[in-house]
Parts: sequence; structure tokens; C-alpha cells
Amino acid sequence: MKKIGLIIVFLWLLPAWVMGQERSTASQPASSVSIKGSVKEKNTRKPIKDAEITIDGRVIGTTDVFGDFRVNAYMGDELMISHDSFNTVLHTIKDGQRIDVLVEDNPLETKKEASNRRLQESNYQENLKAAKSSLKKDAATSIGYITNALETVRDDDPAANEKKAELFESLADIYKHWKQPDLAESNYLISLDNKYNTDVKIKLGVAQLESKNYQSALNTFGQLQKSRLTANQKILVYEGLGDSYVGLQNSAEAVNNYNKALPISQRKGQDDKVISLNSKLAGVLQQQGNIADAEEYLDNSVQLAQRKNKKVAAKQRSVAADFYNRSNSFDKEIQLRKEALEDIQEIEEEPVDAVEPSVDDDQSLKSQVQNYKIASAFAAQEKYDEAITYLDESIKEAESKNDLIVQKDATRKLGEVYRERGELKKASEAFEEYEVIVDKLYIQKEQEISQAARFSRELAQRANRIATLEKDRELNETRYELAFASQELVNQQSLRQQIVIYFLVGLTILLLLAAYLMFRNMKQQRYANNLLALKSLRSQMNPHFIFNALNSVNTFIATNDERTANRYLTDFSLLMRAVLENSEEDFIPLEKEIELLKLYVQLEHFRFQDKFDYTVEVDPQIDVGEYMIPPMLLQPYVENAVWHGLRYKSEKGILSIHFQKKTSHSIEIIITDNGIGRKKSKELKTLNQKLQRSRGMGNIKKRIAILNKMYKDKVDVFISDLEDNTEGTQVKLLLKKDTLSKHYKI
Repeated sequence: MKKIGLIIVFLWLLPAWVMGQERSTASQPASSVSIKGSVKEKNTRKPIKDAEITIDGRVIGTTDVFGDFRVNAYMGDELMISHDSFNTVLHTIKDGQRIDVLVEDNPLETKKEASNRRLQESNYQENLKAAKSSLKKDAATSIGYITNALETVRDDDPAANEKKAELFESLADIYKHWKQPDLAESNYLISLDNKYNTDVKIKLGVAQLESKNYQSALNTFGQLQKSRLTANQKILVYEGLGDSYVGLQNSAEAVNNYNKALPISQRKGQDDKVISLNSKLAGVLQQQGNIADAEEYLDNSVQLAQRKNKKVAAKQRSVAADFYNRSNSFDKEIQLRKEALEDIQEIEEEPVDAVEPSVDDDQSLKSQVQNYKIASAFAAQEKYDEAITYLDESIKEAESKNDLIVQKDATRKLGEVYRERGELKKASEAFEEYEVIVDKLYIQKEQEISQAARFSRELAQRANRIATLEKDRELNETRYELAFASQELVNQQSLRQQIVIYFLVGLTILLLLAAYLMFRNMKQQRYANNLLALKSLRSQMNPHFIFNALNSVNTFIATNDERTANRYLTDFSLLMRAVLENSEEDFIPLEKEIELLKLYVQLEHFRFQDKFDYTVEVDPQIDVGEYMIPPMLLQPYVENAVWHGLRYKSEKGILSIHFQKKTSHSIEIIITDNGIGRKKSKELKTLNQKLQRSRGMGNIKKRIAILNKMYKDKVDVFISDLEDNTEGTQVKLLLKKDTLSKHYKI
């Protein structure tokens, strides 16, 4: 920024300096003449700054940044033009015409520049090589090498564009490997701007697919179809088109393009690509309901994978097992997973010289995952003894490898299996252990979110450093372009002043553009931070909800009402599974939220049958499939109505939940109870309850506040007393369809 400021000040003062020179010229004696001229390199026409103009050993002027000078001299004076970069030039004044001096390079200086160029080329190659070697080990270090290499690229280097294209391609490869597809996409575009390359454009399409920008990816691969492609490039383009159509839910075109890529891959002997394409075709055909053809493609991929190494075979068997799981062919699934498990165990026994850090985490190559899925298949067949054996093994391995996600799922499944067998004590112990693991997982997820935020900030800082270098380079290029333009307009002082003005306007535009880009980046960062906050708050809701619901189970167990507890646990497990399945979603269909709410109210009514009755009414004019709602948004309000209003009421109360259409783009949700009211509920709280903060309601308030901040008050909540005597409470939520639907599609 300091450098830009100095340039601006200089350019503002330049017109005044020129005018001052003109005034000083007018004051000279009549016998002296004003001599204008320039000093430039003969070969490159590059202006030479600070060349001294002397007469009889007296310095009378120097060249400016454009290589121009203006001096006053007498006829017959001999001008001596000197600079360290060229041999001194002598010129005798014969008239007042312009002097344009083209100088030869100083041989000593030329050798020095050649040596500098060789050194810079060496530094460029070394930094580029180091960046590629550290790509999968440390993103920050690799980007640092790219930055160093970029600093060695000279604007007057004939290969400058090729080098910049290569550097930005490598930079994009780094971002792509470290799961930053948006940054990868932008840098691939910069690389293509410097020099077009078909392979780079294919990488651009892949990055757009990873960003789930399917329409842009389709356009990119569609453009590539019109280019001259090698066989290997055709495979990637057709596969990219197929993946794009899958993302756009056009299965017919997806199958068509996969089938174009498959024979080329077979002809070129690319077994890995053949395996991948067969698997993708099987998946699309299964979605179409064409199970027979899907199984044929899947069998082909498994057979071919068996000829490869254990890792490829295990991964493909796992893919096939997932296929049979979706079609409820559990025996085939179990057989394939057992074979995959054997391959994985052999892989784990192989000695490893060095483990290379990577962001890839293939779940199919983890023995604890395969054991859990085998157990799930046995449980689906009601073979509980076999299921328990594999679940115990999965939990044991997951615990040894600190895999809390699989440990959580396997422990929950174990509790469900024990419950189905009627072993309620073991089921209760498993669910208690499940709750402990959920708490640990919550802490781990918070740490991962924090690390991801730090990692993103560090990458952004590195990206800004490179952007700054490019902006400096653009400013230098603009300065040289201005210098060459001044050579054409040297005899027109007014045009020179116009160029200065144009440059200042252009510089102002560049600064405004830079300010706009910084503002947009800050806005995107705030948006990303809000999303992280929403995910964090949403992840806090699950332990809070599970803890409150399990209190009811403890009550039934404490009263030795095992049958009631078993019934309650059955319904509760259904609700808990649905809640956990939706826990990673930002928004879910209103239809699912209503189902969750009905199941939750049914459970609360099961416990407090003598305290209240309830109704859930949905306006038939509402298309519940079109409206999206944040998961677990309504449950805390219903929980508040039951636990703090209705259960303290002496007579039987009423809980009413009504979904009604407000406008064509909004609905109103009204939760009403005739309980004791908010004021009396606060009076009945114990000292300990007053000291504790309501995490459920607190999180809901924070979530709604963030949503309203992000989408301009698109979720409105109103809480009021139902009657004048402050008994009863009414909660109204107004949801807009357009914004929520748009966000969900994004």
C-alpha cells in the first residue's frame, strides 16, 4: 500500500513539475534553447530512469521514469548522457530539435543481468519442485514455495505467462488436494487466462464437480468436447459429463456418457477407470430401477478389482456391498464385506515405511466400519447373536483407533439389538455408554471446527499474499505500458497530461475494485462463520435432547416399570434415529419436522397422560414438501410447554400445535398450551434451576438470530401469554418459503 501511495503522489505532482519546467524555460536568455529528449534501450525500447545529462561536467538534468528529459543549453554545447547501464553517449547541440537516444547495453551489465536471470530461473525451478513435493504434506509450506517462485517471474521474461500458468495450476492442485475446491476453481481459471491448457481445463471441471457446481461443470466439459482430445482426455471428459448429469439428476444422459468413456478405458487398459465407471453405471442404473443390468456392471467391477491389489479389491467389494444393502440382499452384502474385511486385515498387517499425511479418509478401508455394517446386515435379518459379535469387534477396534463416529453408531446399534432380544439391562448400559460417546464426539467436533477455521484463515492469508504480488505486477505492467504510450505522444504536452489523468482514474478504479473484493471476501467469511455457528449450535441440540429424553427412561426404570420403559425406549429409539439422521442437515422438509414433532409429543404424552391432551393440525392448503425448516426448531418450544407449563397444572391441560397457511409464500406455526404460564413457572423454579441456563431455548434463540441475520428476518417468533391472568402460553413462528427453499438448494 505504501508503494501505491508513493506512485499516486508522484503522478499528482508530475503535471506541476512539467509546468514548472516550462516556466523556467521561459525565463532563460534568448540565446539558450529548450532541448527535449529521451533515453531508451535499443533492443527492448525500455526507458532508462536517472540517466544524467551533463555539460562541461555540470549536471543539468536527469531522465524521469519514462526515460524523458528536458534541459536548457546553448547552440554548440556538447551533451554528455551517462548511466551505469550503458556506455556514455555524446551529442552536440546544433538546433532545438528533439533528441532520442537509443543506447546499447553495457557488456558488463548484460553479463550481470544474464547471471541474475539464470539465478532466478534456478530459484523458480527449485521452488516449484519443492511446492509439488510438499503438496500432500503441508498446504501452507507448499503455498509458500509457490509464492517464492512467483516472485522470481520477471515481467520482461518471454516465458512469464507460461510460468504463471504453471504456478497457478500447481496452486490450484494444492487447494484441490486439501479439499478447497472453490479456491482451486479460481486458480485454475487464472492459469487458463495466462495460457490455455486442455488438462488444466479438465481439472477445472473436476473442481467444479467437487464444489457441486454441476451446471458450470457441465458447461466446462461441454466446451472441452469441441476441442481436439487424446484418448485419455476423452475418458475424463465423458466421465465428467456423466458426473455432471448425475448431479443434475439426468440419469439417462449420465448413463450415455459413462458408456462412451467405458470402451475407451477398456481399449487403453485403464483398469482403475474401468472399475470406477462400472461402479458409477451400476449406481445410476439402480436409481432407475434397472437392477439386473446394474448387478452385471457391478460384478464386472468386482471381478476386475480382484486382479488388482488388496486395497482396490477391498474398496470395490465395499462398493458392491453397499449396492446390495440398498436392494436388501443382505446375504450377498455380508459375504462381500467379509471378503473385504480379510483384504483390509492383510493391508493393515503390511509394514509401512512412512505415513504420508493426507486429507483423504476412505471409510471403506476401515475394519471397524466393515464390522459395523456386517452387524447391521445381521440385525436386519434378526440374527442378533452374530450381530452382537461383530458389533463388539467394531466397538473394540473403533476405540483402539479413536474412531468416535463408528464407536457411537456401533454402541447405539448394540443397544438396539439388546433391546430387540429383550435384554433391557444390557440395552440400557449400551445406551448410557452411547450418551458418553456422544459427549466426547461433540467435543471432538468442536475442535475439528476450530482447526478447520484456522486452516481456512491460513490458506486465505496465503492466497491474499499471492493476490498482492499479482496486483503489484499489474501496476508495474501498467507503468511500462504508460511509458511506451508516452513515446508516441511525446510532442503533445496536453496528451501527456491526459495520460496522467487516465492513469490516476485507472488506479482509482483498481483501488475501488480491490476494496470491493476485500469487502466481498469479508462478507463471504462472515457467511461461512455464521454457517459454522449454526452447525455448532445444531450439534449442541442432540446431546441436550437425548439427555432430557433419557430422563423419562430413568423414571420408568426407577419405578421398575420395565414393560413401560421398553415401550418408551422403542418409540424413543425411532425418534433418536430420525433426529441423528437429520443432525447434519441445515434444513429438512417440513413434512419430516412434523413427523418428528408428532413422535416427540407422543412420547411426552405417554409419560404425562394425566396432565394433558394434544392436537396436531396441518392446514391441507400447505404443501409440506415445498417448505424447508431447520431441524429441531419446534421441539424446544413444545418441550417448554409440557415441562414448564402443563405438567404443573392441577387439572388436565391442552397442547395445540397448528400449521396454517399465512400467504402464498409463508406459513404460521402456532404452539398453544393452557398451562400455568411463564410467570408462575419462573416462581416454581428451584434455586438450582434458576442458576442453570436453558440450553435448548438458548440455542434456539441463537439459531433464529443467526438465520435472521443471514436472511433478513425470514424467521419470526412471537411468544405471548394466552390469557389476561398470564396463564397459558402461545408461540407463533412465521416461516418464509422462498428464502429457506433457496438456501436448501444451494
